[in-house]
Amino acid sequence: MNIVFAGTPEFAVPCLRAAMRHGPVVGVYTQPDRPAGRGRGLQASPVKVEALKHGLTVLQPETLRGPHSREALAALKPDIMVVVAYGLLLPQAILDVPTEGCWNVHASLLPRWRGAAPIQRAIEAGDAETGVCLMQMEKGLDTGPVLLRWKTPIGENETGGQLHDRLSEIGAQVLSDGLGLLRAGIRPRPLPQRSEGVTYAHKLDKSESRLDLRQPAEVLARKVRAFHPWPMTETVLDGERIRVHGAIALPLQHDRAPGTVLHAGREGIDIACGEGALRIRVLQRDGGKAITAADWLNARRGG
Repeated sequence: MNIVFAGTPEFAVPCLRAAMRHGPVVGVYTQPDRPAGRGRGLQASPVKVEALKHGLTVLQPETLRGPHSREALAALKPDIMVVVAYGLLLPQAILDVPTEGCWNVHASLLPRWRGAAPIQRAIEAGDAETGVCLMQMEKGLDTGPVLLRWKTPIGENETGGQLHDRLSEIGAQVLSDGLGLLRAGIRPRPLPQRSEGVTYAHKLDKSESRLDLRQPAEVLARKVRAFHPWPMTETVLDGERIRVHGAIALPLQHDRAPGTVLHAGREGIDIACGEGALRIRVLQRDGGKAITAADWLNARRGG
């Protein structure tokens, strides 16, 4: 079973490894090398690094539109194409090339959280559970029928980064299950997505980082978790801009203006919100590293 794999970030690497266990991976598509780091030198994607480690053929087109893209894929003679957080839309001409079509590993329980940032948006919204869907791709954005799905609860204190890593491994298992069935001659049954319950997980943007303390503390605490480790949330504390690495919501009754410091001690810094208070436990100053609230307070007193 000739497999073509398309993916870019770290999330996709376990799925690439799973694909390699189920058949020859005859080609790996990934985003072109991009400038990164302080020196802005070109950096290969995590999927490219993993593919080259195993001697796989890597293709990095800027687009998949046009006849040459279809011809390049067809030359690989793929039975199936697996797509995991690739970053480029697949036109119908590409979707039609593999004999078994194109499968996508998506980190949500479709049709909830179609789109670019399903992991973070699920935490931000306060969802109790999420999961991974193996989906038969079609032209729409994450609209295809679901072949397999795996549910998992979201931990009470789980961050976006922690859930990302966990769903990455679950995604590899779901893909492995699907490819195993296909190799055995059993095609997973495609179930159309429901028309109700559709939500879109819009791409994360750094402009969302600032905490609006007029909102309820519970909402802000979820955002702190969801946006860790990127793009991180931030606020102003005692006139200083800080990044918030860890915080919890407190159901405090108060009549103070949002942003007022209600209490500061070893356990954290309690800030008044529109409802309740946000207790900041771990924070980061500009140019510094993440420290506890107690260490921040000690530094302020010492200065």
